[in-house]
Amino acid sequence: MATGAALAAGLAVAASPAASAATAAAAAPGRAPGAARPRTPGGEPPPVRLVLPRPSGPHPLGTVALHLTDHGRRDPWSDTRPAREVMVQLWYPARATATGPDRAPWMTAKAAEVFQRTGYLLPPYATLPDTHARTGAAARTRDGRRPVIIYSHGHGQHRASSTALVEDLASHGYVVVTVDHTYDAGQVEFPGGRVETYGMPPFSDRDDDPVILKAVDVRVADTRFVLEELSRWARPGRGPHPGGDPLPQGLAGVLDLSRTAMFGHSLGGATAAAAMAAEVPFLAGANLDGSLFGPVVTQGLRGPFLLMGEDADVHPSWHEVWPRLRGWRRHLRMTGTRHFSYTDYETFLPQVAERLGATPEQLAEAIGPLDGARAVEIQRRFLLAYFDLHLCDRRARLLEGPSPRYPEVDFIA
Repeated sequence: MATGAALAAGLAVAASPAASAATAAAAAPGRAPGAARPRTPGGEPPPVRLVLPRPSGPHPLGTVALHLTDHGRRDPWSDTRPAREVMVQLWYPARATATGPDRAPWMTAKAAEVFQRTGYLLPPYATLPDTHARTGAAARTRDGRRPVIIYSHGHGQHRASSTALVEDLASHGYVVVTVDHTYDAGQVEFPGGRVETYGMPPFSDRDDDPVILKAVDVRVADTRFVLEELSRWARPGRGPHPGGDPLPQGLAGVLDLSRTAMFGHSLGGATAAAAMAAEVPFLAGANLDGSLFGPVVTQGLRGPFLLMGEDADVHPSWHEVWPRLRGWRRHLRMTGTRHFSYTDYETFLPQVAERLGATPEQLAEAIGPLDGARAVEIQRRFLLAYFDLHLCDRRARLLEGPSPRYPEVDFIA
C-alpha cells in the first residue's frame, strides 16, 4: 500500500547506501524519503523536460478540471472541512478545429510544487510535462453520446498518475473522469491555489485494517457522488446552472451515463471493485495491480472485471475473489513489470534516469526490466480492448487468449 515508499526503496538513485528499506518504509505514501534524494552538485545540466507518449487514437483532446463539493457529507479525514470536496478532471475527444489555450499541464502549478519537493522528480532534475489536451476545448459532438470511464489513483498518488492511459482512452472516443481523493491523495490543488496534502492516519499492512477499509468506503462515496454530479450536468432539458455551465461547449450533451465503467491503479483498482460491489452503476471494472479489500473479496461480483498485475504473485485477495467473479473475468500478468509500471512513472523514470544517476538495475527494480514504451503500449491496447468489449459491444480477440503479438502478457487461471 505504501506505494511511494516502495518506489523510494527501489530507486535509491545517487544516494548513500545507508538509504535502507527501513528508511523507505518510514516515508509518507507517495513520497520518497529525504535520505534517498539525489544530490544536486553545481554545474549539472538543466533538468530533463518530461514527455508523455502520444495517444494512439484519432481524436484530438480537450480537458477541464472541476471542483465538486458534497454538502451531504462531512469530510471524513479533516475536522476543519465542513463538507467533502474533491477535484475531478474530464478528458474527452475535442473538435478537430477546436482552439483554446496551450496544452494543459500534467499537474497544476501549486500541486506540482508539493509533488516535486517530496519525491524523485525534483525541479533540478525534471520539468513536469504538458499533456496532449487543450483546456476547455469544445467537445466533438458529431459522433453522438460517448461512454464514460472513471479513473481512481493509487493510495498517496493523484489524479494525473496514469495520464498516459487516460489520454489514450479519450483519444479513442471515451470520456474519462479522473478523481482526486482528497487527503488520500498526495496533494490536491483547489481553485484559488489552496493545496490540501495527504492527511490519512497511519495504518498497518493487514487486509482488515480499519483505516484502509474506511479509505475504500470514502473513495466509493466519492465515486458515487461524482457520477451523480455528472448526471446532473448531462440531464436532458436541464435549465441553466446558476453559476454558469462548468463544462466546455458540447460536453454535457455527449455524456452517456447509461454506459459507465471504472478502472484504477493500486487502491484505485480496489475502489473499482468495491464500487461495483456497492452497486454503483458501472457496467465493468478494471484493477491495475491493486489488492482488494472489504466485502467484495468474499462476496465477489456479477459484472465483468479485469485484473491486470505486475510480474509477481503478490495479491492473495485476487486468488480469493477469483471463484466469486461470476461475470466475464480475466486475470492478466505482464512480465517484466512492477507495481509502478501502471502509472506515468513507467514513462518518466526512463527519461530522467541518466540525469538522476540511476543504474539500469535500479531502474528495473523500480519499474521492471520491460521496455517502458512497450509496457505502456500493452496496457493501452488491453484496456482499450476491454472497454470496447463491455461498453461498445466490440469483439476483443486480444482478450480471448495468449497472443504471439503480446508474449509478455500471461493469462492466469
